[in-house]
Amino acid sequence: MRVGPRGVAALIVTSAIGAAAFGWPLVAAHGSAVAAHSADAPWLFAALLPLLVAVVIATIGDTGMDAKAVAMLGMLAAAGAALRPLGAGTAGIEPMFFLMVLSGRVLGPGFGFTLGSLTMFASALLTGGVGPWMPFQMLAMGWVTMGAGLLPRPDTLRGRAELALLAVYGAVSAVAYGTVMNLQGWPYIGGLASNIAYDPHLPLSGNLARFATYCLTTSLGWDLPRAALTAVLAFTLGPSVLKALRRATRRAAFDAPVAFDGPRGAPTRPGARPPRGR
Repeated sequence: MRVGPRGVAALIVTSAIGAAAFGWPLVAAHGSAVAAHSADAPWLFAALLPLLVAVVIATIGDTGMDAKAVAMLGMLAAAGAALRPLGAGTAGIEPMFFLMVLSGRVLGPGFGFTLGSLTMFASALLTGGVGPWMPFQMLAMGWVTMGAGLLPRPDTLRGRAELALLAVYGAVSAVAYGTVMNLQGWPYIGGLASNIAYDPHLPLSGNLARFATYCLTTSLGWDLPRAALTAVLAFTLGPSVLKALRRATRRAAFDAPVAFDGPRGAPTRPGARPPRGR
């Protein structure tokens, strides 16, 4: 399902707010109080929910997404939420990532952003992982799934070339997800060594260098296994999952307009057989 102008506008607004929520420490004025922003997560969550609804409404208005598409959204979100506890976060093993990447590839950026965010919300409720990090996880996973929907040649690229593209994107996005989530918590962690801790008095370049060192020394051991697992699953299970998702979208006929034809006014779709007479 392709995203229209209203969906693009909703995604831009949501992503801009999310980028500001993640990146404010890097551009904050010298000496600004970090503690003043330590309780921002509830406000971000309160803003994120209506924005997600706005993305869904805009997608419905642009593409005519119907009840079948909403049902698929719920089914995929439930499947992704069920996959997340399988790895329990051990060494970064999170098998839900490959499903989000493949779903975003088939269903498009607008559907993908909503799917990624709802999947992370559902998995947090399932695993008891509700906390100030949850709205940031929803945004980050939404970006991962949306990015898969923006990959080139969604209608023509098939076979090993597509699997390789998805495997590479899955690996890169898995590392990017961990990096972005590090940025959410890094300014508030006390007791860090002085050369990797956030310093509100440093300029952007100084804090970027410290942040890069922090990621390399603390989280890369989790991000790389997640990236490797996502790439392997995308390449090995990708053909079956992509086939199933594409078959489901064809049978649901998301993009086929409904036409009223015949004296009885029965709704039909292009190419459908006319109803038999009595």
